[in-house]
Amino acid sequence: MPFVGPAGRLLDEALTAAQIERAQTYLTNAVKHFKWKLAEARGKRRLHERPNANEVRACRPWLLAEIEAIGPKVIVCLGATAARSLLGNDFRVTKQRGEVITLGSGPSVVATVHPSAILRAPDHDTRVRDMRRFVADLAVARALLSPTVRRTEQLRPTVKR
Repeated sequence: MPFVGPAGRLLDEALTAAQIERAQTYLTNAVKHFKWKLAEARGKRRLHERPNANEVRACRPWLLAEIEAIGPKVIVCLGATAARSLLGNDFRVTKQRGEVITLGSGPSVVATVHPSAILRAPDHDTRVRDMRRFVADLAVARALLSPTVRRTEQLRPTVKR
């Protein structure tokens, strides 16, 4: 199950702050397996290695099949791996987070950081600032689902892909 533990709790908190019900979301991993960094295990926590391009590419058919089966109106990519698996290797979360991207006739996509990135922030003030930005990115996705929000006033510019 994706997003359990500290990152999952932080995601729950951010979803609540953005007024998104987790029970109304479908969570999945873009890459369906993990390589563990045994040398870098910290206490009971195990850190996983970032998947390489071949691993992301190999898992993409499963991700696309899930998207087709679910038929979401909005997809939120949490982190660079998820964003690149769907939006391509040129996508940069650091530069394009919170933008609304339309995939042809498919769902709108909003990418943001992975919750674990917030947990790794160096100090409390940075974590608070990063959490605010994360919630704001999630609020962009929520606004796409709300019929009462006027897109031109509430959302960042749309990027067509």
